Amino acid sequence: MIDWFPTHRAAASPEGAGELTRPESLASLRAAARHIDDLDPTTAGHSGRVAELAVRLALELGWSGARVRRLREAGAPITMSLRQEPWGERLFQLTDPNGVVVQFVEWVNPDEPAQAEELEEPEDRALLVITPTAENVTESPNARMTGLAAPSRGSTELSTWTVAMEAGRTGPEHVISREQVWTVTVGALEVTCDGRTEKISAGQALVLPPDVLRQVHAPQAAEAHVAMRADGVASVPGTEGTRTLPWAQ
Repeated sequence: MIDWFPTHRAAASPEGAGELTRPESLASLRAAARHIDDLDPTTAGHSGRVAELAVRLALELGWSGARVRRLREAGAPITMSLRQEPWGERLFQLTDPNGVVVQFVEWVNPDEPAQAEELEEPEDRALLVITPTAENVTESPNARMTGLAAPSRGSTELSTWTVAMEAGRTGPEHVISREQVWTVTVGALEVTCDGRTEKISAGQALVLPPDVLRQVHAPQAAEAHVAMRADGVASVPGTEGTRTLPWAQ
């Protein structure tokens, strides 16, 4: 067990996240409260109800591709492959059965990109089959979201999920920071974006631009598949800050 007290440093953000570290430690603990009703872009209000707590433990260590491969072969639940960011952060992550994300981080010179052999071999990042379970389903008064691809389930750049709405349901007005592509697979949806309303029927796709007010209505029972960059966040008029989408994390 990591003894965080009595010498520790705590920090908090307006988005409801907090981080706890010790100056001499290579580990940090980050927790973020997820307000499901605020996060759900098809939910009408009920702001402030904390539905779950997202926890991430970050360990600053050096990890080569070979070590990650050995962990994967041993059955470790790796949900993000070893990668190097342009700003010099090299990391990969595990997610335990309770949903706690453990990240292994190493800081390197961003001007010296990692050699291919230092990261994982291409075959380690080939095909990944994701089967959604009940734990990936978020129910709201207006819709049911089922998470598919997401960083916690193995993707690195994109998140995808399905949305199911009963006839007559209408979500609140909201804004998403990233472009989204909605493909209707059953029924039809009416989407109002920046004052313009379009009806999208099964087999059609709609591209929603980022940072534009939108609202989704189901004139009949409908289902859709949604794709978005994994770092997209939502904001709702009349509320402060931004919210992550739990099914896209």
